[in-house]
Amino acid sequence: MGAKAHQPVSRLRAHGGAFARIAAFHPELTAFRRDLHAHPELGYEEVYTARRVVDALRACGVDEVHSQIGKTGVVGVIRGQTQASGRMLGLRADMDALPMTEHNEFAWRSTRPGLMHGCGHDGHTAMLVGAARYLAETRQFDGTAVLIFQPGEEGFAGAKAMIDDGLFDRFPLDAVYAMHNWPQMRPGTVGINSGPMMAAADRITIRITGQGGHGAHAYLTVDPVVVAAHIITAVQSIVSRNVRPLDSAVISLCAMHAGELGAFSVVPGEATLVGTVRTFSPTVQVQVEKRLNELCAAVALGFGATARVEYERIYPATINSTDESEFAASVADSLVGTDHVVRDMEPSMGAEDFSFMLQVKPGAYLRLGQGAENGIGSCFLHNARYDFNDDVLPLGAALHAGLIEQGLPLMPAA
Repeated sequence: MGAKAHQPVSRLRAHGGAFARIAAFHPELTAFRRDLHAHPELGYEEVYTARRVVDALRACGVDEVHSQIGKTGVVGVIRGQTQASGRMLGLRADMDALPMTEHNEFAWRSTRPGLMHGCGHDGHTAMLVGAARYLAETRQFDGTAVLIFQPGEEGFAGAKAMIDDGLFDRFPLDAVYAMHNWPQMRPGTVGINSGPMMAAADRITIRITGQGGHGAHAYLTVDPVVVAAHIITAVQSIVSRNVRPLDSAVISLCAMHAGELGAFSVVPGEATLVGTVRTFSPTVQVQVEKRLNELCAAVALGFGATARVEYERIYPATINSTDESEFAASVADSLVGTDHVVRDMEPSMGAEDFSFMLQVKPGAYLRLGQGAENGIGSCFLHNARYDFNDDVLPLGAALHAGLIEQGLPLMPAA
């Protein structure tokens, strides 16, 4: 994992031998994580990151390393002391960064202009590497652990790309787990629920066609800007008047383009609105799409214009399966104690492409608290001053390891 950083051992405390053993190489995990942070890469461009992961897995002594799955994805395989169960569990971490400029000033800030690890995927990768080292050294489980380092989570559907490239055909998992850091929770806490964790993310593009002309003679035009304004207002009624109050949905129109800024007296012929829809239920998703089409077309028709809605399903909702979420919560209980595990975690309207894996395999998605009182790790995700809280690296790695050891327990000797 590279040279050790001058970093104290984790101030967090947790139960079990896995945490204590991983905490012993916490400085190396920190150095590894900060190196990834300094070298961010976008989806399907994670060449440096994937190479560092491959080198680290080989140094850890895993049994197999497979690369270029789903373009830049990496998979490590670790076999337990015994294989009597024949079972196989997967752990997933995302590797990609964001197209944003970092405003931090610490030594490990991004060295690549316009790119930043603003969501903590560098920390997720480091935690799974830490789990790989521990599991390869101890092998206190029966079956096979499959460690999935996924590209392109930030809008590129890298999970789907790995699945389409035969991930689950080559590694027929019985279940798969993932976790994401959460600055709104304290270090040493874990959050999960047995249903929706993240919303489906859909992209909407509304193309309005009117009739352009001179701004001084607007009565001779069909102004698409006016139509767009009415559509923006009307769309807000869908959630409040068409979606059940007990269901959840968000419709946000986030960008508009019409005409040219320098042409102050020209009514354009077209306008375009772009936004997102977030839902948990497929039924609500279909309902929102239907109402968008009906409402936009009707509003435009009232002004003598036309409006066409393009509705793209980007990521499905991230839905934990009941048995696997209960199991993951029990693993977290054994690590940090029941009082520090939130079992009814409030779902987020953000999206996550681990959802593609959960559509194929049972599993669970957890949140790992990282926001400290001193401000470390408390800056929210996708912020230019965000940084992963290195203090939680051993805890996340131990949680990964616990999912394997408790999910694939060794049979007692006869």
